[in-house]
Amino acid sequence: MQHSMHNPAVQLHAVLTPADEGGFVAMNPETGTCTQGESLDDALANLKEATALYLEEFPHKTFAAPVITMFEVTTHAG
Repeated sequence: MQHSMHNPAVQLHAVLTPADEGGFVAMNPETGTCTQGESLDDALANLKEATALYLEEFPHKTFAAPVITMFEVTTHAG
């Protein structure tokens, strides 16, 4: 993605988690884009590409910072 005066770079968040089948799942909370990759670098590169394509189709002027927190749930063995 090339940057110009008309298309400035924006800082966004990435949440990367190990995938059950191997590799990693990457998600951008500001846009909801999700991808995966064999390595953290691959997953992040794929997320950057997917998010850039999303923003070409659905431009945003501003992004609210996500609130990322943890919570606990009780699970029951089936």
